[in-house]
Amino acid sequence: MRIKNLIALFFVLSVAYVAKAQEKKYIVHTVAFYNFENLFDTINQSNNDEEWLPNGAQNWTSKKYRQKLHNLARVLTEIGINEKQPNSPTFIGGCEIENRGVLEDLIKEPLLIAKDYGIVHFDSPDKRGIDVAFLYQKKHFKPTSYKNIPLLIYKNQINKSAKEKDQKDDISDDKSEVDKDLDRVFTRDQLLVTGFLDGEEINIIVNHWPSRSGGEKKSSPFREQAGRLNRTIMDSIYKINPNAKIITMGDLNDGSYNKSVKEGIGAKRTKEEVQQFGVYNPFEQMAKEGNASLFYRDAGDIFDQIMVSETLLNKDYKAFHYWKSGIWNKPYMITTVGQYKGYPLRHSMTEVGYSDHFPVYIYLIKQGN
Repeated sequence: MRIKNLIALFFVLSVAYVAKAQEKKYIVHTVAFYNFENLFDTINQSNNDEEWLPNGAQNWTSKKYRQKLHNLARVLTEIGINEKQPNSPTFIGGCEIENRGVLEDLIKEPLLIAKDYGIVHFDSPDKRGIDVAFLYQKKHFKPTSYKNIPLLIYKNQINKSAKEKDQKDDISDDKSEVDKDLDRVFTRDQLLVTGFLDGEEINIIVNHWPSRSGGEKKSSPFREQAGRLNRTIMDSIYKINPNAKIITMGDLNDGSYNKSVKEGIGAKRTKEEVQQFGVYNPFEQMAKEGNASLFYRDAGDIFDQIMVSETLLNKDYKAFHYWKSGIWNKPYMITTVGQYKGYPLRHSMTEVGYSDHFPVYIYLIKQGN
């Protein structure tokens, strides 16, 4: 009888333990990156925005601009949402942004205004007048510092072994222009933001690397330089704090397999390969499996990537760490008919779309109280 009672007690305690374990709650934050593709307002300014004016080549009216903002807001509100994560992204990196004003308009959209996003933005020296930026939910993230770090590249860095016209211009209408007086290729700065996510320090780098204008091989040295700058930024952070948590994200205009990412940053495809101060790129495996964030000439690739430092790969659920990643490509964001069926639904003269890229995202997770 006593043995039966002990068995019964053990059973009850086991059930209680399992029930308590199942009650564990986790805090999840979504980190997203989205190429907004030509987010221009309708005001003529000093940058090269003539194409995106009411009388410009795109016939860019206030009505179209407002529709573009609404479309982007819809996507940004939804990225990463599921049964375990009902909240919109805590962090959003963006590119192809004309100025701070368009971001102010974006976060005031009815779908986004309740999220109370803050903005980190600097004007870059890019000849098209497009910048990178960082949005964050103020209730979760408190920035302590931010700065734009210039990417210094020059025409003489062009790969001399590449033919003058090794390929047609690739991937997008984004062009890398050379200043004839300085011989410098003016492109986007890299944006570094440091702050506290629910009390835990984290560093984020937002990128939009030089385009493939003039051909992939000819322009590759520019992106390789961007990769090296990214690595330099990370190393400078580690000198201050060897345990720093770092996320780097952006439209790299290169795949995860390219030299700029593999050698410049030193990113690895699997977690097991990542050593101290190393970087894990979950989108390399996703690309290998045939996923894509953009398409060109019937071929898909993932130029939009989010990578995390080795310090975000730990299994200590008391602190934030990387959980999983994805590409947000819902049906309404996809072209359904014609030559570009299956491609991202972008802007045309007859329709205000979303972007020529799908956004990418990762989750950060830790155990709650």
